[in-house]
Amino acid sequence: MIRALLLILCLAFAGCAAKGTMVVLIEDPDGSVGQVEVSTAAGAQRLSTAGQSTSVKDSSTAPGPLRTLDQATIEKDFGQALQARPEPPETFLLYFEYGRTELTAESKPEPATILETILRRSSRDVRINGHSDTVGTREDNARLSLERAKGARDILVNKGVDPSIVQIFSHGEGNPLIPTPDETPEPRNRRVEVLVR
Repeated sequence: MIRALLLILCLAFAGCAAKGTMVVLIEDPDGSVGQVEVSTAAGAQRLSTAGQSTSVKDSSTAPGPLRTLDQATIEKDFGQALQARPEPPETFLLYFEYGRTELTAESKPEPATILETILRRSSRDVRINGHSDTVGTREDNARLSLERAKGARDILVNKGVDPSIVQIFSHGEGNPLIPTPDETPEPRNRRVEVLVR
């Protein structure tokens, strides 16, 4: 999957004489840089380095040549757009005892931190993804990971989180944190991921 954080500016709104669109590739919040291809019927340009940009006049004209903008130019031209970006989501991991829905001792303090984050961000979107290791049947692991997700939701709701902002999902033994063969009791895969947006 191609990941990128882009700034797109309609030049007409920026007061430029020519109408068109400028696309600028910037770093993700974690410092990584993805890629993006800007294409029209007449051609394409691939942006893969932070600060690279191209302009498109219209759908029948090829994107312009690649240019690299320095950070000062990006901030000057796109400062308002950068400030309007939402905060990146924060992710928390809760680990569970083998074959159970009980949090490990190390994870028991974590819901308080999650609650603080939800309140600080005034979050209206909390996603809870339940997971299991590969011991047992896929059906049992799907059920167990759903029970873990529901349990994590209940902990947060009991601490005052509005249940209407929480969505739960069950991944079972799919999407392991640590890929393992079947029937492997991997503690790091017995988890719930809580994503606070």
